[in-house]
Amino acid sequence: MADARYLEDASGFRGFASRVFVPDGADETASILAEAVRAETPVTVAGAGTGVTGGRVPQGGWVISTEKLTRIEIDGDTARVGAGVALRDLHAAAERAGRLYPPDPTEWTASVGGTIGANASGSRSFLSGATRRWVRALTVATMDGRSRRYERGEAIGFDVPAIPAPRTTKNTAGYPLRPGMDWVDLFTGSEGTLGAIVEAELRLLPTPGRCFTGLVFFPDDAAAIAAVDTWRPIAGLRMLEYFDGNSLRLLRPGIPEIPGGAGAAVLFEREIDGPEGDEAGEWLDRLEAAAALTEESWFALAARDRERFRAFRHALPETVNERVRRAGFTKLASDYAVPLDRNLEMLDAYRRVLGAEFPGRYVVFGHIGDAHVHANILPESQRDFDRGRDVMTDLARYAVSLGGTVSAEHGLGKRKAHLLAIQYGAAEIDAMKAVKARLDQAWLLGRGTLFAV
Repeated sequence: MADARYLEDASGFRGFASRVFVPDGADETASILAEAVRAETPVTVAGAGTGVTGGRVPQGGWVISTEKLTRIEIDGDTARVGAGVALRDLHAAAERAGRLYPPDPTEWTASVGGTIGANASGSRSFLSGATRRWVRALTVATMDGRSRRYERGEAIGFDVPAIPAPRTTKNTAGYPLRPGMDWVDLFTGSEGTLGAIVEAELRLLPTPGRCFTGLVFFPDDAAAIAAVDTWRPIAGLRMLEYFDGNSLRLLRPGIPEIPGGAGAAVLFEREIDGPEGDEAGEWLDRLEAAAALTEESWFALAARDRERFRAFRHALPETVNERVRRAGFTKLASDYAVPLDRNLEMLDAYRRVLGAEFPGRYVVFGHIGDAHVHANILPESQRDFDRGRDVMTDLARYAVSLGGTVSAEHGLGKRKAHLLAIQYGAAEIDAMKAVKARLDQAWLLGRGTLFAV
């Protein structure tokens, strides 16, 4: 029986496997995949286990861990990194070289390969978009026992149909098929179902000169949402994050500095090139116009002070995950995004439905700049959990009816594979399955991920 470390993810979802392999390079990874085909054994690629949809959790067969694939090489505006490199180590190496890797998922212990597999984004996605935008090349091992490097612009060698995309700024539900697409775009976001990513070549930017960051508290949701709509067009904004009143109440025991009168909060970050005083003065005017709790809000210019805000942002999902797992359940959360002009409708649905079904037992927070917030249910009973699954599915249908997606950054994994059929019709899913079958004829890689079995 495999080591328990490889059989669970951050959502609490558990699995089982007979063997774990820990290859140290592309050739060894490819050999393991070829042996899995000969043995007719399912195989799952596992990163750091920080995901919340069960993609890295095997349901039998073998596990390939990327933990030894940890090479980091920074060369100007390019990073060459192994799939097992922790995101925090990539950020640190880039910073030492005077560079920035823009994708900023909340969990910095995530593996780079995992973030590519999920096409992760995070808080800075408002400006920089998702991971796919920053991938220049991938080295991938495939089920035919081969590994090779795929460069940006290298077109897929077979006909690919067009799959309609949602009207959102982010989408990680299924394969984003379109005629003429390249291999890099196909493997990125494929959740370990088409090949095992071994190494990546990533694009870096020069480190921004200065940033002005604020955690702005508001007396209520209405004021916070109105401020977001007003601030969204501001040039240089790279982050707009939202926390509802329930989120603040959940955090207060551990962060007592949160103002007692705050009913919502917005975290912003802006790259600046003018005098510091001008930036602070402009934001003071904005806060007063937005009826914010200006005196109680927090601001920072120095990187060490901004770390306080990152810790605040990170504390919320950590607290949610711990509370849910302590109650004996797996995570119940949305990853839905909608078009920007439907943001208020989706937020209203979360408040109306969750407020009626789970009063005081849910939080809503996240990437409101992209109309992509996470609703999390905090079940206290089996009835809560069972009802919560149905409610989340109903909310997924509503998001799609608004032109949205059922997954904006976490992927569907195994736990949410049933949502794919809410966003796409049978013909579109069959087209994705046809691509899968070309690269994995026996359907052994990542079995149960993305496509429900």
